[in-house]
Amino acid sequence: MRALAQALVAALITTPAPASGAPGGPGLAEDFLPADKSGFATAATPSPVWLTVQKEGGLGEIFYPDLGTPSARLVRFVVADGRRAVPANDAHVRTDLVEGRSLSYRQTFTDRAGRWRLTATYTTDPGRATVLADVRFVALDRRHHDVYAIYDPALSNSRNDDAGETRGDALVASDAGAASALVGAPPFGATSNGFRGTSDGWTDLRDGRLDHRYRTAAAGNLVQTARLRFTGQGKTTLALGFGPDAGSALRTARGSLTAGFPASFKGYADSWHRYLDGLTAPPVALAGDYQRQLYRVSVMVLAASEDKTYRGAYVASPSMPWIWGRDDPSGPYHLVWSRDLYQIATALIAAGDLAGANRALDYLFTVQQRPDGSFPQNSHVDGTPVWEGLQLDEVAFPIVLAYQLGRADQVTWSHVKRAADFLLGAGPVTPQERWENQSGYSPATIASEIAGLVCAAHIARANGDTASSDRYLSTADEWQARVKDWTVTTTGPYSPEPYFLRLTKDGNPDAGTAYTIGDSGPSNVDQRRVVDPSYLDLVRLGVLAAGDPAVVNTLSVIDAELGVHTPRGFYWHRASFDGYGEKRDGSPWEFGLPDDSRITLGRAWPLLSGERGEYQIAAGDLAGARRQLSAMARTAGPGYMLPEQVWDDQPPSGSRGFVPGTPTFSATPLTWTHAQFVRLAWNVQAGRVLEQPAIVADRYVD
Repeated sequence: MRALAQALVAALITTPAPASGAPGGPGLAEDFLPADKSGFATAATPSPVWLTVQKEGGLGEIFYPDLGTPSARLVRFVVADGRRAVPANDAHVRTDLVEGRSLSYRQTFTDRAGRWRLTATYTTDPGRATVLADVRFVALDRRHHDVYAIYDPALSNSRNDDAGETRGDALVASDAGAASALVGAPPFGATSNGFRGTSDGWTDLRDGRLDHRYRTAAAGNLVQTARLRFTGQGKTTLALGFGPDAGSALRTARGSLTAGFPASFKGYADSWHRYLDGLTAPPVALAGDYQRQLYRVSVMVLAASEDKTYRGAYVASPSMPWIWGRDDPSGPYHLVWSRDLYQIATALIAAGDLAGANRALDYLFTVQQRPDGSFPQNSHVDGTPVWEGLQLDEVAFPIVLAYQLGRADQVTWSHVKRAADFLLGAGPVTPQERWENQSGYSPATIASEIAGLVCAAHIARANGDTASSDRYLSTADEWQARVKDWTVTTTGPYSPEPYFLRLTKDGNPDAGTAYTIGDSGPSNVDQRRVVDPSYLDLVRLGVLAAGDPAVVNTLSVIDAELGVHTPRGFYWHRASFDGYGEKRDGSPWEFGLPDDSRITLGRAWPLLSGERGEYQIAAGDLAGARRQLSAMARTAGPGYMLPEQVWDDQPPSGSRGFVPGTPTFSATPLTWTHAQFVRLAWNVQAGRVLEQPAIVADRYVD
């Protein structure tokens, strides 16, 4: 009896009484999480929810109701023993692709002191807007441990206006436009709603106990906490449902929980199996199981990057690197860019998803600007333009895509004509080239313009408009004849032989015209000192031959000035003096850094390996292209995610663990990189550049 009484007293002391409203609002503002994801998942069904998996553990941003709207910042786990609490992401974390023919991920968290192990397998309900996690826990030291789920909502792409409450055994969050509900099976043992940094679970659990259980939290930087309960096998299921209001979100979550994790996981995997079965079998040119798996993941990442309400809207990345993670609402990577969409669509064509590529072109036609026929620099998935820049490659590529898809109907022609007419009046000088921070005569942009005009001429003739066709071809021929005059220097410091520049400001490549690089780079730089591998689009698009002397001469300049050796391969920076990357200490890139400070460093871009590989195919060096495919594959992070950038030979000063050739904190996965990998694999298989417009190459090269 005495022991029972002591236990009851202890329970009364350690079990807090239910509390009402959380104090400390609105709480601390938080950035979105690092952009180097180790997983990206959604069902290949209309279910409008996407999740990301964090390299450091747990879930990152969850998107609902479209892929342009992050509605959750994170879901993480904490393990507590009544004296201390250990965030699971402080343990050793391993991320595995669970099922090789679907985007299914499992994370294993092993306590560094050997006290416990937690596994979480993630999926989305193929029939509902729900994220599910199968969570299993084993205490290795035979002590009692409590496991908590920490959920940080960011409904409607805003992190500072979410209100929360406990409804029975559920945690419900809402703002003016959306709601979420977190439930568990078995039901949660305890819940709390609080404000980040003042009354949330992270703060409360510092002593190893959930001392406060706030039933509500007013609108602010909400964080919700739930103590998980496990069955005898040490497992539980979490369901995080979304909806336009709290009631619908709760019904959605409970519906998924009732159906159960195994049913959702199977339906999810089956949806991807059906998608892959509808594609062309992977190219046999892929070397080994690893490259074949990376190929499958890449085509699924491309498909997963399409919005499900606004079909054809494929985003650049489901991440927000660097300063973009501070934006509220969040930044440009989950917008749609005409250039990236072209890269994605050509990869879809190669993989056999012609329907997806056609939807991409249809989407571009819906966002084409009236009355001039240009395309926005970028847009929300619903087609609303965001930034106001003009990039002429983004006007030309939709025309090339129409040709590659064999689209010459009258509706397509009406769009192509407006875009081609715009190029005639605006080109060849572009207000922004493909790296977006310089204007001038860009060889890469001019290549796309020439290809676009030649493809437009073909479509014009198919529609009986010979006058337009003749005008387009006349201008294309003139620009093709002059592109080297505008962009190839014979007086530059890097070689006595002619070489291509990134761009010229004045069309006079032998002049020492100077400009400011931007992104904290140097000012007053002689344009003859700035080079860029993107000139190779002249070969890829059939405007110049692979053996053109200036093209060949520039390769050695690019290798010497921009190339970097790493243990994983030889990679390239995107341009001379590039500052678009982390600061020297590894902290985020940001706006407004002073010129000449060189505070930030752009690292190496794996997609450039794909572009070099395509050039090598055009030049007859198939073995070299295979090496580029392997080099690209070796840059993948956990979960087969391909990054925007990898660490080079200048890792963050004073830091360890930044291995050259591995992903930086840049956008990962970057859909352009995955598209380039898919496309290069098929080009290696074919022994030729498949996306090269034959009508352009026939005119200028063959």
